[in-house]
Amino acid sequence: MRLARHVYEKRGYLAGDDRSRLKDLHDMFQDKEIKAIFCTRGGYGAMRLLDDIEYEMIKENPKIFAGYSDITALLLGILEKTGLVTFHGPMVRGLASKNQGNFESLLNVISSNEPLKLSFQEGTTVAAGKADGKLIGGNLSMLCHLVGTPYLPSLEGCILFVEEKGEALYRLDRMLNHLRLSGQLKGLSAFVAGGFEECGDREAIKDLLGDVLSGLEIPMAIGLPLGHGLQNVALPIGLPAELDADSKTLSLLETAIT
Repeated sequence: MRLARHVYEKRGYLAGDDRSRLKDLHDMFQDKEIKAIFCTRGGYGAMRLLDDIEYEMIKENPKIFAGYSDITALLLGILEKTGLVTFHGPMVRGLASKNQGNFESLLNVISSNEPLKLSFQEGTTVAAGKADGKLIGGNLSMLCHLVGTPYLPSLEGCILFVEEKGEALYRLDRMLNHLRLSGQLKGLSAFVAGGFEECGDREAIKDLLGDVLSGLEIPMAIGLPLGHGLQNVALPIGLPAELDADSKTLSLLETAIT
């Protein structure tokens, strides 16, 4: 294990200045001995790095790169600019949590020789059906803030997954409608919502999704255990998958191993 040089630095609400954080990211990708990069925590200010990342260097030095929350900006930016699969999943800060299955799920996704199938039977079907497509997603507010930038991959034909924490219902309404009005949701294959921690009543969130997204006429489900909750299963962003909203299963159609 190797810690980035500036991992303990602070600058206001940021984990150090932009130059130091960017150098750590580049150094980790350039180091031939490093096979996987796990973000320490959620990453306020991650979007500040997007314009200065050396994407061609990252493409020439592919590695496992994992995180969630604001790290969504880096996960999607790297996928869009390099075509490399990235991983939405637990970070180092969460390894001390009571649910050690989170890190095990990440190891399983990045090392399995067989496509995986995730079942979320405690979830809820919002719109019945089954569909496949490339798996794209992450934190809802970060997805919204990437609209209009060159770092958001096309969602055409994709299964979109989202998660969020601490946003009131009216803010979720605003964000979902922003994605809809911007045209990003046209042509989606399917939609699955993960955890909405501290966002209010789950039934109200389900009703909101049904109201805002009903016109898409695609399979939709809520309750996939990912994101800011106690359980945070890992998902490979950029791999093909199938959502069965009726049986509440998400199946990867390929492995992350190449």
